[in-house]
Amino acid sequence: MDWKKESKPLLIIAAVFLGMFFLPVGIPRFDNAVFESLQLVKWYAREHVLLCLIPAFFIAGAIGVFVSQTSVMKYLGAKANKILAYGVASVSGTVLAVCSCTVLPLFAGIYRMGAGIGPASAFLYAGPAINVLAIVLTGRILGIEMGLARAIGAIVFSIVIGLSMHLIYRKEEATKAATQMAMPEPEAGRPLWKTSAYFLVMIAILVFANWGKPMQDSGVWHAIFSLKWLITSIFSGIFGVILIAWFKMAWWKVLAVALPAAGIALLAPPSIPHEFLPVTAFAAGSIGLSVITSTDKGEIGDWFSSTWTFAKQILPLLLFGVLVAGFLLGRVGHEGIIPSEWVSSAVGGNSFRANFFASVAGAFMYFATLTEVPILQGLIGSGMGKGPALALLLAGPALSLPSMLVLNGIMGLKKTVTFVVLVVVMATISGMIYGYFF
Repeated sequence: MDWKKESKPLLIIAAVFLGMFFLPVGIPRFDNAVFESLQLVKWYAREHVLLCLIPAFFIAGAIGVFVSQTSVMKYLGAKANKILAYGVASVSGTVLAVCSCTVLPLFAGIYRMGAGIGPASAFLYAGPAINVLAIVLTGRILGIEMGLARAIGAIVFSIVIGLSMHLIYRKEEATKAATQMAMPEPEAGRPLWKTSAYFLVMIAILVFANWGKPMQDSGVWHAIFSLKWLITSIFSGIFGVILIAWFKMAWWKVLAVALPAAGIALLAPPSIPHEFLPVTAFAAGSIGLSVITSTDKGEIGDWFSSTWTFAKQILPLLLFGVLVAGFLLGRVGHEGIIPSEWVSSAVGGNSFRANFFASVAGAFMYFATLTEVPILQGLIGSGMGKGPALALLLAGPALSLPSMLVLNGIMGLKKTVTFVVLVVVMATISGMIYGYFF
Protein backbone atom coordinates (compact mmCIF):
# COMPACT_ATOMS: atom_id res chain seq x y z
CA MET A 1 0.00 0.00 0.00
CA ASP A 2 1.22 3.50 -0.86
CA TRP A 3 1.31 5.18 2.56
CA LYS A 4 2.12 8.58 1.09
CA LYS A 5 -1.05 8.46 -0.95
CA GLU A 6 -3.18 7.11 1.88
CA SER A 7 -1.78 9.27 4.70
CA LYS A 8 -4.26 12.11 4.17
CA PRO A 9 -7.43 9.92 4.34
CA LEU A 10 -5.93 8.12 7.34
CA LEU A 11 -5.32 11.39 9.20
CA ILE A 12 -8.84 12.59 8.43
CA ILE A 13 -10.36 9.34 9.70
CA ALA A 14 -8.20 9.44 12.83
CA ALA A 15 -9.12 13.07 13.53
CA VAL A 16 -12.85 12.38 13.13
CA PHE A 17 -12.59 9.31 15.35
CA LEU A 18 -10.73 11.17 18.12
CA GLY A 19 -13.24 14.00 17.91
CA MET A 20 -16.14 11.56 18.35
CA PHE A 21 -14.28 9.61 21.06
CA PHE A 22 -13.64 12.69 23.20
CA LEU A 23 -16.92 14.46 22.37
CA PRO A 24 -17.83 16.31 25.60
CA VAL A 25 -21.42 15.09 25.70
CA GLY A 26 -22.84 15.43 29.20
CA ILE A 27 -20.98 18.63 30.03
CA PRO A 28 -23.76 21.22 30.60
CA ARG A 29 -22.19 24.03 28.56
CA PHE A 30 -21.56 21.78 25.55
CA ASP A 31 -25.04 20.26 25.70
CA ASN A 32 -26.58 23.72 26.01
CA ALA A 33 -24.53 25.01 23.06
CA VAL A 34 -25.79 22.13 20.88
CA PHE A 35 -29.34 22.91 21.99
CA GLU A 36 -28.89 26.62 21.22
CA SER A 37 -27.49 25.88 17.76
CA LEU A 38 -30.56 23.79 16.95
CA GLN A 39 -32.88 26.43 18.40
CA LEU A 40 -31.25 29.17 16.33
CA VAL A 41 -31.38 27.22 13.07
CA LYS A 42 -35.03 26.33 13.81
CA TRP A 43 -35.84 30.01 14.40
CA TYR A 44 -33.93 30.98 11.26
CA ALA A 45 -35.80 28.43 9.15
CA ARG A 46 -39.15 29.70 10.47
CA GLU A 47 -38.49 33.42 10.36
CA HIS A 48 -36.12 33.94 7.44
CA VAL A 49 -36.18 31.20 4.84
CA LEU A 50 -39.81 31.58 3.76
CA LEU A 51 -40.23 35.33 4.09
CA CYS A 52 -36.70 36.59 3.35
CA LEU A 53 -34.65 34.13 1.36
CA ILE A 54 -37.24 32.72 -1.05
CA PRO A 55 -38.27 36.20 -2.34
CA ALA A 56 -34.58 37.15 -2.48
CA PHE A 57 -33.80 34.02 -4.52
CA PHE A 58 -36.58 34.84 -6.97
CA ILE A 59 -35.32 38.43 -7.30
CA ALA A 60 -31.75 37.23 -7.83
CA GLY A 61 -32.94 34.71 -10.42
CA ALA A 62 -34.87 37.44 -12.20
CA ILE A 63 -31.76 39.61 -12.34
CA GLY A 64 -29.97 36.80 -14.15
CA VAL A 65 -32.75 36.36 -16.72
CA PHE A 66 -34.63 39.63 -17.20
CA VAL A 67 -31.90 42.23 -16.64
CA SER A 68 -29.47 42.56 -19.52
CA GLN A 69 -25.80 42.29 -18.75
CA THR A 70 -25.28 45.56 -20.57
CA SER A 71 -27.65 47.36 -18.19
CA VAL A 72 -25.81 46.06 -15.12
CA MET A 73 -22.46 47.04 -16.62
CA LYS A 74 -23.78 50.48 -17.57
CA TYR A 75 -24.75 51.38 -14.01
CA LEU A 76 -22.58 49.12 -11.84
CA GLY A 77 -19.85 47.76 -14.13
CA ALA A 78 -16.12 48.36 -13.93
CA LYS A 79 -16.40 51.26 -16.41
CA ALA A 80 -19.61 52.76 -15.01
CA ASN A 81 -19.83 56.33 -13.80
CA LYS A 82 -18.38 56.10 -10.28
CA ILE A 83 -20.68 58.70 -8.70
CA LEU A 84 -23.78 57.00 -10.09
CA ALA A 85 -22.57 53.46 -9.32
CA TYR A 86 -21.54 54.09 -5.72
CA GLY A 87 -24.45 56.44 -5.11
CA VAL A 88 -26.99 53.80 -6.11
CA ALA A 89 -25.20 51.04 -4.17
CA SER A 90 -24.65 53.06 -0.99
CA VAL A 91 -28.31 54.00 -0.47
CA SER A 92 -29.75 50.62 -1.41
CA GLY A 93 -30.36 49.80 2.23
CA THR A 94 -32.98 52.54 2.50
CA VAL A 95 -35.12 50.32 0.26
CA LEU A 96 -33.85 46.83 1.18
CA ALA A 97 -34.42 46.37 4.91
CA VAL A 98 -32.70 42.98 4.85
CA CYS A 99 -30.16 41.13 6.97
CA SER A 100 -26.64 40.11 5.97
CA CYS A 101 -27.89 36.74 4.68
CA THR A 102 -30.86 37.95 2.64
CA VAL A 103 -28.72 40.40 0.66
CA LEU A 104 -26.44 37.57 -0.55
CA PRO A 105 -28.61 36.28 -3.41
CA LEU A 106 -29.08 39.85 -4.64
CA PHE A 107 -25.35 40.49 -4.47
CA ALA A 108 -24.63 37.24 -6.30
CA GLY A 109 -27.10 38.22 -9.01
CA ILE A 110 -25.56 41.60 -9.86
CA TYR A 111 -21.97 40.38 -9.38
CA ARG A 112 -22.36 37.50 -11.81
CA MET A 113 -24.10 39.75 -14.31
CA GLY A 114 -21.00 41.95 -14.58
CA ALA A 115 -21.13 44.48 -11.74
CA GLY A 116 -17.70 45.75 -10.72
CA ILE A 117 -16.27 44.48 -7.45
CA GLY A 118 -16.37 48.03 -6.05
CA PRO A 119 -20.07 48.87 -6.57
CA ALA A 120 -21.06 45.26 -5.80
CA SER A 121 -19.16 45.41 -2.48
CA ALA A 122 -20.75 48.76 -1.66
CA PHE A 123 -24.16 47.19 -2.28
CA LEU A 124 -23.21 44.14 -0.21
CA TYR A 125 -22.37 46.29 2.79
CA ALA A 126 -25.12 48.89 2.36
CA GLY A 127 -27.99 46.44 1.89
CA PRO A 128 -28.20 45.33 5.54
CA ALA A 129 -26.31 48.25 7.12
CA ILE A 130 -28.34 51.25 5.92
CA ASN A 131 -31.70 50.26 7.32
CA VAL A 132 -33.85 53.33 8.04
CA LEU A 133 -35.99 51.63 10.69
CA ALA A 134 -32.92 50.17 12.44
CA ILE A 135 -31.19 53.55 12.44
CA VAL A 136 -34.28 55.28 13.88
CA LEU A 137 -34.55 52.57 16.53
CA THR A 138 -30.87 53.03 17.37
CA GLY A 139 -31.38 56.77 17.86
CA ARG A 140 -34.41 56.30 20.09
CA ILE A 141 -32.93 53.60 22.33
CA LEU A 142 -29.18 54.27 22.32
CA GLY A 143 -29.21 58.05 21.82
CA ILE A 144 -29.52 60.41 18.87
CA GLU A 145 -25.75 60.74 18.51
CA MET A 146 -25.39 56.96 18.18
CA GLY A 147 -28.14 56.88 15.56
CA LEU A 148 -26.50 59.66 13.53
CA ALA A 149 -23.07 58.06 13.85
CA ARG A 150 -24.48 54.75 12.61
CA ALA A 151 -26.24 56.38 9.64
CA ILE A 152 -23.25 58.46 8.56
CA GLY A 153 -20.78 55.66 9.21
CA ALA A 154 -22.78 53.11 7.22
CA ILE A 155 -23.06 55.32 4.14
CA VAL A 156 -19.38 56.33 4.28
CA PHE A 157 -18.35 52.72 4.93
CA SER A 158 -20.18 51.41 1.88
CA ILE A 159 -18.44 53.90 -0.42
CA VAL A 160 -14.97 53.56 1.12
CA ILE A 161 -15.14 49.76 1.23
CA GLY A 162 -16.35 49.66 -2.37
CA LEU A 163 -13.59 51.99 -3.57
CA SER A 164 -10.99 50.05 -1.57
CA MET A 165 -12.08 46.75 -3.12
CA HIS A 166 -11.90 48.37 -6.56
CA LEU A 167 -8.37 49.68 -5.94
CA ILE A 168 -7.08 46.43 -4.42
CA TYR A 169 -8.35 44.43 -7.40
CA ARG A 170 -7.91 47.16 -10.02
CA LYS A 171 -5.92 44.92 -12.41
CA GLU A 172 -8.65 42.32 -12.39
CA GLU A 173 -11.26 45.07 -12.81
CA ALA A 174 -9.37 46.50 -15.78
CA THR A 175 -9.41 43.08 -17.45
CA LYS A 176 -13.13 42.74 -16.74
CA ALA A 177 -13.79 46.22 -18.17
CA ALA A 178 -11.89 45.41 -21.37
CA THR A 179 -13.89 42.20 -21.76
CA GLN A 180 -17.15 44.02 -21.18
CA MET A 181 -16.34 46.66 -23.80
CA ALA A 182 -15.80 43.93 -26.37
CA MET A 183 -19.21 42.36 -25.75
CA PRO A 184 -21.91 42.98 -28.39
CA GLU A 185 -25.01 45.01 -27.62
CA PRO A 186 -27.95 42.78 -26.71
CA GLU A 187 -31.19 42.79 -28.67
CA ALA A 188 -33.87 45.13 -27.41
CA GLY A 189 -36.23 43.27 -25.08
CA ARG A 190 -38.98 44.28 -22.70
CA PRO A 191 -39.27 48.05 -22.07
CA LEU A 192 -37.22 49.30 -19.14
CA TRP A 193 -40.24 50.66 -17.28
CA LYS A 194 -41.92 47.25 -17.31
CA THR A 195 -38.80 45.50 -16.02
CA SER A 196 -38.38 48.17 -13.34
CA ALA A 197 -42.00 47.86 -12.21
CA TYR A 198 -41.65 44.07 -12.07
CA PHE A 199 -38.62 44.32 -9.78
CA LEU A 200 -40.13 47.06 -7.62
CA VAL A 201 -43.20 44.91 -6.94
CA MET A 202 -41.03 41.94 -5.94
CA ILE A 203 -38.90 44.15 -3.70
CA ALA A 204 -42.07 45.57 -2.10
CA ILE A 205 -43.27 42.04 -1.33
CA LEU A 206 -39.90 41.25 0.26
CA VAL A 207 -39.82 44.46 2.32
CA PHE A 208 -43.40 44.48 3.64
CA ALA A 209 -43.54 40.74 4.35
CA ASN A 210 -40.55 41.26 6.66
CA TRP A 211 -41.60 44.57 8.20
CA GLY A 212 -40.55 44.31 11.85
CA LYS A 213 -42.67 45.31 14.82
CA PRO A 214 -41.55 48.71 16.19
CA MET A 215 -40.95 49.37 19.87
CA GLN A 216 -43.91 51.76 20.19
CA ASP A 217 -47.55 50.86 19.57
CA SER A 218 -48.26 54.06 17.67
CA GLY A 219 -46.91 56.15 14.83
CA VAL A 220 -46.24 55.54 11.14
CA TRP A 221 -43.98 52.51 11.59
CA HIS A 222 -46.58 50.72 13.71
CA ALA A 223 -49.36 51.63 11.29
CA ILE A 224 -47.42 50.04 8.45
CA PHE A 225 -46.69 46.99 10.61
CA SER A 226 -50.37 46.52 11.41
CA LEU A 227 -51.16 46.57 7.68
CA LYS A 228 -48.08 44.67 6.47
CA TRP A 229 -49.93 41.58 5.27
CA LEU A 230 -52.65 43.57 3.56
CA ILE A 231 -49.99 45.61 1.74
CA THR A 232 -48.08 42.42 0.88
CA SER A 233 -51.28 40.88 -0.50
CA ILE A 234 -51.95 43.92 -2.68
CA PHE A 235 -48.47 43.80 -4.18
CA SER A 236 -48.81 40.03 -4.65
CA GLY A 237 -51.99 40.67 -6.65
CA ILE A 238 -50.21 43.26 -8.77
CA PHE A 239 -47.40 40.77 -9.29
CA GLY A 240 -49.88 38.19 -10.58
CA VAL A 241 -51.33 40.71 -13.05
CA ILE A 242 -47.80 41.52 -14.29
CA LEU A 243 -47.06 37.83 -14.89
CA ILE A 244 -50.24 37.52 -16.97
CA ALA A 245 -50.05 40.80 -18.88
CA TRP A 246 -46.31 41.20 -19.51
CA PHE A 247 -44.91 37.68 -19.23
CA LYS A 248 -47.79 35.93 -21.01
CA MET A 249 -48.36 33.42 -18.24
CA ALA A 250 -51.72 31.61 -18.44
CA TRP A 251 -54.26 33.29 -16.20
CA TRP A 252 -55.51 29.99 -14.82
CA LYS A 253 -52.01 29.13 -13.57
CA VAL A 254 -51.76 32.38 -11.64
CA LEU A 255 -55.27 31.87 -10.28
CA ALA A 256 -54.35 28.32 -9.24
CA VAL A 257 -51.54 29.79 -7.13
CA ALA A 258 -53.56 32.70 -5.71
CA LEU A 259 -56.67 30.79 -4.60
CA PRO A 260 -55.00 28.37 -2.13
CA ALA A 261 -52.99 31.20 -0.56
CA ALA A 262 -56.08 33.40 -0.24
CA GLY A 263 -58.12 30.49 1.08
CA ILE A 264 -55.59 29.75 3.81
CA ALA A 265 -55.51 33.40 4.87
CA LEU A 266 -59.27 34.01 4.79
CA LEU A 267 -61.01 30.69 5.37
CA ALA A 268 -58.78 28.89 7.88
CA PRO A 269 -60.63 27.51 10.94
CA PRO A 270 -60.40 29.53 14.19
CA SER A 271 -58.47 26.71 15.86
CA ILE A 272 -55.35 27.58 13.85
CA PRO A 273 -53.27 30.31 15.58
CA HIS A 274 -53.69 33.61 13.77
CA GLU A 275 -49.94 34.35 13.65
CA PHE A 276 -49.30 31.24 11.52
CA LEU A 277 -51.84 32.08 8.82
CA PRO A 278 -49.93 34.77 6.88
CA VAL A 279 -46.72 32.73 6.83
CA THR A 280 -48.61 29.60 5.77
CA ALA A 281 -50.37 31.53 3.00
CA PHE A 282 -47.04 33.03 1.91
CA ALA A 283 -45.51 29.55 1.83
CA ALA A 284 -48.40 28.23 -0.27
CA GLY A 285 -47.95 31.10 -2.73
CA SER A 286 -44.19 30.51 -2.93
CA ILE A 287 -44.66 26.78 -3.58
CA GLY A 288 -47.28 27.48 -6.22
CA LEU A 289 -45.07 30.05 -7.93
CA SER A 290 -42.22 27.55 -7.96
CA VAL A 291 -44.44 24.91 -9.58
CA ILE A 292 -45.83 27.09 -12.38
CA THR A 293 -42.45 28.65 -13.19
CA SER A 294 -40.52 25.38 -13.11
CA THR A 295 -42.91 23.77 -15.60
CA ASP A 296 -42.69 26.63 -18.11
CA LYS A 297 -40.55 26.10 -21.22
CA GLY A 298 -39.79 29.74 -21.95
CA GLU A 299 -38.20 32.66 -20.11
CA ILE A 300 -40.33 32.02 -17.03
CA GLY A 301 -38.79 28.55 -16.84
CA ASP A 302 -35.34 30.11 -17.18
CA TRP A 303 -36.26 32.41 -14.29
CA PHE A 304 -36.95 29.43 -12.02
CA SER A 305 -33.78 27.66 -13.16
CA SER A 306 -31.72 30.73 -12.25
CA THR A 307 -33.53 31.02 -8.92
CA TRP A 308 -32.90 27.35 -8.12
CA THR A 309 -29.21 27.74 -8.93
CA PHE A 310 -28.87 30.45 -6.29
CA ALA A 311 -30.97 28.54 -3.76
CA LYS A 312 -29.04 25.27 -3.93
CA GLN A 313 -25.71 27.09 -3.70
CA ILE A 314 -26.53 29.52 -0.91
CA LEU A 315 -29.15 27.94 1.36
CA PRO A 316 -27.13 24.91 2.63
CA LEU A 317 -24.17 27.12 3.52
CA LEU A 318 -26.41 29.61 5.31
CA LEU A 319 -28.13 26.96 7.41
CA PHE A 320 -24.79 25.37 8.31
CA GLY A 321 -23.38 28.79 9.21
CA VAL A 322 -26.36 29.62 11.43
CA LEU A 323 -25.94 26.25 13.15
CA VAL A 324 -22.27 26.99 13.90
CA ALA A 325 -23.03 30.57 14.99
CA GLY A 326 -25.68 29.30 17.40
CA PHE A 327 -23.27 26.75 18.85
CA LEU A 328 -20.58 29.38 19.43
CA LEU A 329 -22.63 32.40 20.53
CA GLY A 330 -26.17 31.15 21.19
CA ARG A 331 -29.29 33.26 20.77
CA VAL A 332 -30.37 36.59 22.23
CA GLY A 333 -30.49 36.04 25.98
CA HIS A 334 -29.06 32.50 25.72
CA GLU A 335 -25.42 31.49 25.78
CA GLY A 336 -23.56 29.19 23.41
CA ILE A 337 -20.20 27.56 24.05
CA ILE A 338 -18.59 31.03 24.51
CA PRO A 339 -19.65 32.59 27.85
CA SER A 340 -21.37 35.96 27.46
CA GLU A 341 -19.29 37.43 30.27
CA TRP A 342 -16.21 36.98 28.11
CA VAL A 343 -17.79 39.27 25.53
CA SER A 344 -18.99 41.79 28.12
CA SER A 345 -15.61 42.00 29.84
CA ALA A 346 -13.74 42.43 26.55
CA VAL A 347 -15.69 45.45 25.27
CA GLY A 348 -15.46 47.83 28.21
CA GLY A 349 -13.82 51.24 27.76
CA ASN A 350 -12.59 52.60 24.46
CA SER A 351 -9.24 50.89 23.96
CA PHE A 352 -8.06 49.50 20.64
CA ARG A 353 -8.52 45.99 22.02
CA ALA A 354 -12.14 46.66 23.03
CA ASN A 355 -13.04 48.20 19.67
CA PHE A 356 -11.25 45.51 17.70
CA PHE A 357 -12.88 42.73 19.70
CA ALA A 358 -16.33 44.32 19.24
CA SER A 359 -15.74 44.57 15.47
CA VAL A 360 -14.60 40.95 15.17
CA ALA A 361 -17.38 39.66 17.41
CA GLY A 362 -19.95 41.66 15.44
CA ALA A 363 -18.57 40.36 12.15
CA PHE A 364 -19.00 36.71 13.19
CA MET A 365 -22.29 37.00 15.10
CA TYR A 366 -25.60 36.63 13.27
CA PHE A 367 -28.00 39.56 13.73
CA ALA A 368 -31.52 39.37 12.41
CA THR A 369 -32.80 42.78 11.31
CA LEU A 370 -33.32 45.12 14.32
CA THR A 371 -32.08 42.59 16.93
CA GLU A 372 -28.69 44.27 17.22
CA VAL A 373 -30.21 47.24 19.09
CA PRO A 374 -31.61 45.36 22.13
CA ILE A 375 -28.46 43.22 22.24
CA LEU A 376 -26.32 46.35 22.43
CA GLN A 377 -28.65 47.89 24.99
CA GLY A 378 -27.95 44.93 27.27
CA LEU A 379 -24.20 45.03 26.60
CA ILE A 380 -24.01 48.77 27.31
CA GLY A 381 -25.87 48.14 30.56
CA SER A 382 -23.17 45.59 31.39
CA GLY A 383 -20.38 48.11 30.89
CA MET A 384 -19.74 48.17 27.14
CA GLY A 385 -18.12 51.41 25.94
CA LYS A 386 -19.82 53.63 23.36
CA GLY A 387 -16.96 53.25 20.90
CA PRO A 388 -17.12 49.43 20.84
CA ALA A 389 -20.93 49.71 20.65
CA LEU A 390 -20.68 51.70 17.41
CA ALA A 391 -18.00 49.34 16.11
CA LEU A 392 -20.31 46.40 16.63
CA LEU A 393 -23.22 48.29 15.01
CA LEU A 394 -21.14 49.00 11.90
CA ALA A 395 -19.66 45.51 11.57
CA GLY A 396 -22.46 43.31 12.88
CA PRO A 397 -25.48 43.79 10.60
CA ALA A 398 -23.36 43.71 7.42
CA LEU A 399 -21.47 40.49 8.19
CA SER A 400 -21.98 37.13 9.87
CA LEU A 401 -20.35 33.73 9.85
CA PRO A 402 -23.08 32.33 7.55
CA SER A 403 -22.63 35.19 5.08
CA MET A 404 -18.85 34.69 5.01
CA LEU A 405 -19.28 31.03 4.04
CA VAL A 406 -21.56 32.02 1.17
CA LEU A 407 -19.35 34.90 0.00
CA ASN A 408 -16.44 32.48 -0.26
CA GLY A 409 -18.45 30.51 -2.79
CA ILE A 410 -19.49 33.60 -4.75
CA MET A 411 -16.32 35.66 -5.07
CA GLY A 412 -13.58 33.41 -3.67
CA LEU A 413 -11.61 33.24 -0.43
CA LYS A 414 -9.22 36.10 -1.23
CA LYS A 415 -11.91 38.70 -1.94
CA THR A 416 -14.02 37.49 0.98
CA VAL A 417 -11.14 37.88 3.43
CA THR A 418 -10.35 41.32 2.00
CA PHE A 419 -13.96 42.46 2.41
CA VAL A 420 -14.16 41.16 5.99
CA VAL A 421 -10.84 42.76 6.96
CA LEU A 422 -11.93 46.12 5.51
CA VAL A 423 -15.17 46.05 7.49
CA VAL A 424 -13.42 45.08 10.74
CA VAL A 425 -10.62 47.65 10.36
CA MET A 426 -12.97 50.51 9.51
CA ALA A 427 -15.38 49.59 12.29
CA THR A 428 -12.51 49.51 14.78
CA ILE A 429 -11.20 52.92 13.71
CA SER A 430 -14.68 54.46 13.72
CA GLY A 431 -15.40 53.07 17.18
CA MET A 432 -12.18 54.54 18.59
CA ILE A 433 -12.90 57.98 17.08
CA TYR A 434 -16.49 57.97 18.32
CA GLY A 435 -15.48 56.75 21.78
CA TYR A 436 -12.87 59.52 22.02
CA PHE A 437 -15.44 62.28 21.43
CA PHE A 438 -18.42 60.75 23.22
